[in-house]
Amino acid sequence: MINTLFSRQFIVAFLLTLLCSLAGSFLGGLPYLSVIGALVIALILGMLMQLAQPAVAYSQPGIGLISNKFLRLGIILLGFKLNLIALAQAGIKTILLAVVIVSGTILLVYSLARRFGVDRHLAILVASGTGICGAAAVMGISSQFDNAANETEAERQRENKVVAVAIVAILGTLFTLLEIGIKPLLHMSAVQFGVMTGGSLHEIAHAVAAGSAGGPVSLDTAIITKLSRVLMLAPAAMIIGWWYQKQGIKDGSIVLTNDQKRVPIPWFMVGFILASVIGTFMPLGAAVIAGLVKLAYLVLGMAMAALGMSVNFKVLLTRGRNALLAAVLGSVVLLTFVAAMSKLFF
Repeated sequence: MINTLFSRQFIVAFLLTLLCSLAGSFLGGLPYLSVIGALVIALILGMLMQLAQPAVAYSQPGIGLISNKFLRLGIILLGFKLNLIALAQAGIKTILLAVVIVSGTILLVYSLARRFGVDRHLAILVASGTGICGAAAVMGISSQFDNAANETEAERQRENKVVAVAIVAILGTLFTLLEIGIKPLLHMSAVQFGVMTGGSLHEIAHAVAAGSAGGPVSLDTAIITKLSRVLMLAPAAMIIGWWYQKQGIKDGSIVLTNDQKRVPIPWFMVGFILASVIGTFMPLGAAVIAGLVKLAYLVLGMAMAALGMSVNFKVLLTRGRNALLAAVLGSVVLLTFVAAMSKLFF
């Protein structure tokens, strides 16, 4: 990672994503675009940036680093504006909702994908990405059974990762725009809209973008709700890995080894919680908090632009049609369920 930080590819990626983030911030402040939000616009600009393919292709190592590390840095910085005392009462309900969302969505999307003829590996990756936290869940869950019996199987697994990441990235973007668009029709409070966005959208960046369209309280609630789902990554990875190994033994698609796969735990949440504690209980001052939040939005805008530049449309269309259909149906059910729960209990 150190070498990537000082490479020309990273510098180009940094400038491209910074341009998208600044443009998104400017456009998001315009009257007719403010409802969409600066972060969503930055993501769309990143997708459009793929038209400049030579520059994007050259800077891919840097784009990958920004979409991963900058996203986590931005979330940590946003923690400074989160008042833990104001949202503490919603904690238990939010965790319980997250457990139901993650388990129910994974089972539903996986069952639909298998019914549509999607192979088991791709089906569980798409289901996990839809139910937990997008691309991070795809990569985290895949590490539990990335032990193919032969090179052909290994190649198929690598392709499935790309397809699954593309599906959750594109679908999350579409549902982000959808939820912002239907917001005026739902007549939700700021907390209810935050629960809906954080509970139904795929990537953390998507939840942040949509939640920000409902105001500061909605954004805080969306982050807490989404991070409650992210908390499910570690136990879900262990359970799915155990299940997948049992299934793989039956058909010979994987080979068990003595090495235990490490479960990727989202440690950036520790930083987010620490920042929240500091912002809640230490007298930093309004100006300092505002500066940190402004920096958070700039960094998150860069991460979302990088995410848009990483979407692989070709692979999605050639291999992921049925998996995409299953994820779409599952996401519609998820959105409907979470919207109802937010209305009833929040």
